[in-house]
Amino acid sequence: MTINAVEDPHQPGGAAGQAAAVQDEVYVARQPLLDREGMLCGFELKVRSPAVPEPDPANFTDSENDVAAFAQSVKDAQAARVQVAKRVIQAAAHPDAGSALAGHMAYVDASREMLFDETLRRLPPSRFMLELPPDLVADDMLVSRVIALHGKRYRFVLDDVTQPDDTFAKLLPYADAVKIDFGNTQPALLPKLAKVLKAAGKILIAKGLDTPAAFQTAHDLGFDRFQGYFFARPQAQGMRRAGAPRHALLNLLQLLASDPTVAQLEAELKLNPVLVMHLMRLANSSGLGLGHKVTSLREAINATGTNRIARWTQLLLYADGRKVSLEDDPLLQLAATRARFMELAIERLPEAGRDEADAAFLTGVFSFVDAVFGEPLDSTLDMLMLTRPIRAAILRREGALGALLSAIDALEHGAWSDLDAASAQLVALTPGDVASLALVAAAWAGVADSSAEAAGLERIED
Repeated sequence: MTINAVEDPHQPGGAAGQAAAVQDEVYVARQPLLDREGMLCGFELKVRSPAVPEPDPANFTDSENDVAAFAQSVKDAQAARVQVAKRVIQAAAHPDAGSALAGHMAYVDASREMLFDETLRRLPPSRFMLELPPDLVADDMLVSRVIALHGKRYRFVLDDVTQPDDTFAKLLPYADAVKIDFGNTQPALLPKLAKVLKAAGKILIAKGLDTPAAFQTAHDLGFDRFQGYFFARPQAQGMRRAGAPRHALLNLLQLLASDPTVAQLEAELKLNPVLVMHLMRLANSSGLGLGHKVTSLREAINATGTNRIARWTQLLLYADGRKVSLEDDPLLQLAATRARFMELAIERLPEAGRDEADAAFLTGVFSFVDAVFGEPLDSTLDMLMLTRPIRAAILRREGALGALLSAIDALEHGAWSDLDAASAQLVALTPGDVASLALVAAAWAGVADSSAEAAGLERIED
């Protein structure tokens, strides 16, 4: 989902000239937050919006005309910031962004202009946490506004904290949570901050956790929420308990790749009762809409179809062995979103057909497979016997599949310049297109067993 950017007030030609000069887009990415059990508990909505440059006094003289021109430039810049704030609120409140949250809480950066804009009411307090950046000027007017919004049940997070300062001290009483930039905070300060803030009853969020070791440190210090992609690293598999045995899933995937008969599938599935249980649940899910209960394995295979069984098996590799619903499982959500994004995005490229869509789905779903097996990615891909273009895309980001994988990876991390570079290789997809498709894919991945359209995924539990 993209939204046209705010008009540039410095462009000549009045409103019409300003509108014609608009080039930038406002669009949204999401980054997961996990709880102490390693399950999803929210998403930060990262909104890319156009920057509004501040007027430079050095460009103006002391003449009466230039003084007036500088004053007008300051006024125009403020008006532009207000319009950007409105666009950011509009993007965060868009139904596509809401669907991508899969019922979880949203965290969104709030500028000064957003806090004072009445369209903020489009972000319901029950669904949104407002993150206050460290460069916010906590003057009396802003503190009063925060107090007023707090009285309306809006909740605040002090964001990117590395060192307590005057702004931190003034806003802390009205914050429900404090997000600490883990990588940029002095290690010796972390235990002190954690102890004081926990004693004050604040929710502690550790930001920038990209390794299991960093997560473990934050966990040991008593942090409550964890933001980063540590859970998608090979060393993180110890956090998760395997569902169906991995070797059984690999054997089934290899069989499915050979266009098996129903009898062959039935024989392979019978070797593992856990897989039989999962398939029976899949066949009886509301998504298939059969209208009757499936009672035999053969009927379940026929009702589900080999293509759907294959995708279910691929995603089942990522399922946590605990009784965790799909929408709460971070690694499965990430893999499913990537896979669906790749499938949707490849259809926008020239000469893409069914085979290319299947290859794109496989590229996305197996791009995290080293996190499951804890082995080097190339050797794990060898076990799966994937085609050369898929392997090249995952290992070296080659070809159109590799460019799409680079694009979704950049979006996940909010690396906007990397997203621009990846999109430039794709021609048919702008960065805004990538963001829009990613939200659609996230909504698809977040569907448990409530979709009657059978394009979604089913709840996976032992």
